[in-house]
Amino acid sequence: MRFRLNTFLFFLVCAVGVSSGARIKDIVEIQGVRGNPLMGTGLVVGLNATGDTAVPSRQMLSSLLQREGGMTFSPSTLGSGSIAVVIVTAELGPWDRVGSRIDINVSAVGDATSLQGGVLLATELKGLDGLVYAVARTASISTASWTVEGKTGSKAAKNHPTVGRIPGGAYVEKEELSNFIETVGQQRYITLNLRDSDFTTAERIRKVVEIVYPGSTFVADAGTIKVRIPPGVGRADAAGFVDHITSLDVEVDMPAIVVINERTGTIVAGGHVGISETAVAQGSLVVKIKEQKFVSQPIAPFTEGATTEVVEDSSLSVEEEQGHLIRVPRVVTVTELANALNAIGATPRDMIAIFNALKVAGALQAKIEMM
Repeated sequence: MRFRLNTFLFFLVCAVGVSSGARIKDIVEIQGVRGNPLMGTGLVVGLNATGDTAVPSRQMLSSLLQREGGMTFSPSTLGSGSIAVVIVTAELGPWDRVGSRIDINVSAVGDATSLQGGVLLATELKGLDGLVYAVARTASISTASWTVEGKTGSKAAKNHPTVGRIPGGAYVEKEELSNFIETVGQQRYITLNLRDSDFTTAERIRKVVEIVYPGSTFVADAGTIKVRIPPGVGRADAAGFVDHITSLDVEVDMPAIVVINERTGTIVAGGHVGISETAVAQGSLVVKIKEQKFVSQPIAPFTEGATTEVVEDSSLSVEEEQGHLIRVPRVVTVTELANALNAIGATPRDMIAIFNALKVAGALQAKIEMM
């Protein structure tokens, strides 16, 4: 049996050009427009012996029965397995208003094995400020999973039965007002925050907006562009103004960076990656394993009682193939870089070593990020 030491997957993302066009709305966030996380502790009932067996779930049920029906039960007298304590989470969007519905996620926190078939009781969902922003309605949970367990302990499950989702499962009780217009003096501004900060891209956005609204835009830093709203644009027209400027196309500058994940053998290179003229020697190990069986037949003196046996024998040899010194010309695009490395038959493991060696030698004009 003969195989090469090549256990990695290799992906090299090649850009067609050194830049790509995108709408402004696809590469920025508008300051002031954001969601808010909500969370609450709830109780799921109606489970078929897949709920919690711990005391906290019974204590929570006892408190609920006392509060809602005036009945007092000792937690020790309540059964277990049909209820489960859960954490309910949701995201309150910037434009969710009172009375609208939002989706919620339900996750078991105890030793419940499945939430399938359970019903979530009404639960308050609070923000980090402690205020109630939404209320989860009483509804059935969808887990898109199933669990089967035999009497002997064998078990089979699909997906994740202890996490469920309820679409439109909560009503908004308090809205989080989002103000995306900043007033400085007598001027109103919209602030655009780049998802990937870059001076070149920020300046290109400024130039594109300036064509439509001259004298309205300036770059505060590598990740912030401020756009002044013209005096003729009223508050009712602010949404149209934002839609207009964020729908403009701009060329996004791609940094020269090579991302390497040595665990999976993944290499991702940006479009500006290039190397200076250099030479690379590449060789790879070849492992040869030979397995065979032979018969052991004792025939020497003093071997009475010995028996004939079949014995396995393995031999292992490691050799290094002859490397080749390949001249790699200066490249401009990552496509040419990939072609140059593929020309010497480099494996993913070899390419990772080559990229690191080129960086140390000063021949790689790119930043290397290890994952």
